Amino acid sequence: MKQKLLVFCLIGMVVLQSSLTASAQSFFKQHPQINPYQYTIVKEQSFQKAAVTSAHPLASMVGAAIMKDGGNAFDAAIAVQFTLAVVYPGAGNIGGGGFLLSRNKEGVLMGIDYREAAPSQAHRDMYLDAQGNPIEGMSRSGASASGVPGSVAGMFSALPFAKFPMKDLLQPAYELAANGFVITEREARGLNAERKNFIKNSAQLAAFTRKENWKAGDTLFQPELAATIKRIQQKGKAGFYEGETAAMIVEEMKHSKGVISLEDLKQYTPKFRKPIEFDYRGHHIISFAPPSSGGILIAQMMQMIAPYPVGVMGSNSFESVSLMVEAQRRAYADRAEHMGDPDFWKVPTKVLTSNAYAQARMKDYQPGVAGNSKSVQAGVAKESEQTTHFSVIDAAGNMVSVTTTLNDTYGNKTIVGGAGFLLNNEMDDFSIKPGVPNMYGALGGEANAIQPGKRMLSSMTPTLVTKNNQAYISIGTPGGTTIPNQVYEGLVNIIDHKMSLKAAIDAPRFHHQHLPDVVSVEADFPEVTINALKEKGYTITKRGAFGRMEGVMILPNGNRIAAGDKRGDDSVAGY
Repeated sequence: MKQKLLVFCLIGMVVLQSSLTASAQSFFKQHPQINPYQYTIVKEQSFQKAAVTSAHPLASMVGAAIMKDGGNAFDAAIAVQFTLAVVYPGAGNIGGGGFLLSRNKEGVLMGIDYREAAPSQAHRDMYLDAQGNPIEGMSRSGASASGVPGSVAGMFSALPFAKFPMKDLLQPAYELAANGFVITEREARGLNAERKNFIKNSAQLAAFTRKENWKAGDTLFQPELAATIKRIQQKGKAGFYEGETAAMIVEEMKHSKGVISLEDLKQYTPKFRKPIEFDYRGHHIISFAPPSSGGILIAQMMQMIAPYPVGVMGSNSFESVSLMVEAQRRAYADRAEHMGDPDFWKVPTKVLTSNAYAQARMKDYQPGVAGNSKSVQAGVAKESEQTTHFSVIDAAGNMVSVTTTLNDTYGNKTIVGGAGFLLNNEMDDFSIKPGVPNMYGALGGEANAIQPGKRMLSSMTPTLVTKNNQAYISIGTPGGTTIPNQVYEGLVNIIDHKMSLKAAIDAPRFHHQHLPDVVSVEADFPEVTINALKEKGYTITKRGAFGRMEGVMILPNGNRIAAGDKRGDDSVAGY
């Protein structure tokens, strides 16, 4: 007899409320269980039919409500993307881009690339001075750092697979922007920390800036953003990429030497990409293809470690970590050399993701011996951290995994005057100059050099897993260049170490990206492993939290278990 519903677990419950009386409009009147002025963060729960997990409880609840009303995983994903743009402005967005990966109930895979693109006036040396050196901050701050945003167009590309009209899917975001919602302590800290940058980089002040500091429980109203969303409701995609909103974006470009034009906006088009697929210990892994580096990286790393008894070694033990780090070292060396926008650079995907290549890359691996990135270079492959993620599985078994970003937290800290949304600083993800690292310390070469219309290399790694040809897991995380490693470690925790979804997501993380030749670990990483790594010659540095992983898994009884990361305000919802 099937268990009707697993006993749910509330971990780190937080209740946020305001003295403001809710005057909700249509969506929230129809869904009185969702209160923008009082809500709860739920870290883990099991649901009978459908589930969503995201960086903010209101976004997750909106997605779940949409599915309970008859929508599918695509409806939920579209609604969550736009809702996050309102309630989680540090990474949720309409001024950025991302990747949507899906597997429908019939097993059909789809990848929508709505990554930002270099403007038509962009060029290889646009961030270099007369001596050929990078100009400090130019690719990271202000309008000059922005690529052409893709998020709105990406959601319209997903719309044919949804059931509801876009106007309805935008309504929760519109109401939250117009009528306000209470902010969390974490969001208050973020807005306060960036106040000076918002003022410095924006031609006009907006809702994020005020004289007094923000605090938890304050209500954030965003009337300009509400008006922008309303234009999209009324005019569709053209409500963003043409007309009033487009003119506001171009006007903002003038403030700090941005180069996005009206034509750039009008011509932006998402692209459909064939996902990366590979097998690992009885599981079929599906992830995103270039211009994301994530799918190739996790395919390489998981195949590199497949011959070894990782499960026997133990999670975060010296044996397993040293093995996994050496796989990271080799895969990230390939990232810098071989990966870029496949429409501009021939990425040797077939070779890089082959098991034969993975094993060849590990031929010089010596168990228990620290590698050296000076001697470990990219392989020869020839062929004929701020972001956010959300995961959805609906009642029919459709799975959607979406990673979306402004790049840095709050993007380029530029609020489009009159439009109320933040722009991205994704141009920094290009190789500004070969051999010079970006804000995440990642190196790149010709494969990722700036060209007009080109999409910058990404680390975003939305991922799906099937087992016995059945839907199983939707997972992903933010975190810059740490993203592929986080997904890699999360999957190994589940498959090799037999952890629950929540335990796998919350486990301490580590990261190596070839250069710099350093293993970064979270503060709660096991000291015994740190000491053993140091003794063998690894350089270790402790840092803050890696990412905020989101996952949904189908249990043997058919229930959907959803888990949100302990590292943020991440929350789950479903029915």
